[in-house]
Amino acid sequence: MGVVKIGHRGAKGHIAENTLPSFEKAIALGAEAVEFDVHVCATGELVVIHDFTVDRTTNGTGEVHTVSLDELKSLTVEDEHTIPTLEEVMELLGPNFIMNIEMKGRHTAQPLAVLLQRYVAEKGYRYENIIVSSFQYEELKMMSALNPEVHLGVLTQASVAQAWDWATEFNAKALHPHFSLLTETNVERAREAGFKINTWTVNEPDDIARMKMYGVDGIISDYPERL
Repeated sequence: MGVVKIGHRGAKGHIAENTLPSFEKAIALGAEAVEFDVHVCATGELVVIHDFTVDRTTNGTGEVHTVSLDELKSLTVEDEHTIPTLEEVMELLGPNFIMNIEMKGRHTAQPLAVLLQRYVAEKGYRYENIIVSSFQYEELKMMSALNPEVHLGVLTQASVAQAWDWATEFNAKALHPHFSLLTETNVERAREAGFKINTWTVNEPDDIARMKMYGVDGIISDYPERL
């Protein structure tokens, strides 16, 4: 089994991040999975956007959790795209494509747990094709309590050891460390302990080659074609 090629927010290096065309582009470039971020908007829907505000990626302004879905849908991303809902992204990708849903915003675990349960029960989606990751302790804790069947990944930019502790506590399947934290030794130890290692955001060919040499399970990149 080779390294899983994971498109970062779709194909962020090519098309506006976290948009439906970006996910389509990632698939066209050979991605076997995509990573994207969710927040809850003011009307309760899960929307796919990275930042806590809409300011950087759209022509609007304001915090995502204070804006209604209708208002978010009226904004444009790079003049031509719209902010998708999680449901739109899941419908586009379908039940057999691997997706890494990052709980970026606060209070995302509860609505996400409900939505995933419904998609698995009614639409033929499978938990083994979905990994839910987060940097946030409270969201990981809530998700593991609400739906233990969800495969969790613990994100870290600071410490593999801390991610390992959380992963053990929440029975997570994977560690998602920034690639700069990885060594051949800690990858090997994590895998021996039964964790998968999916690393981010790896764009340079030398770094990609090094991660493959270390034996990681998945690489998240803005340029899926380089994987």
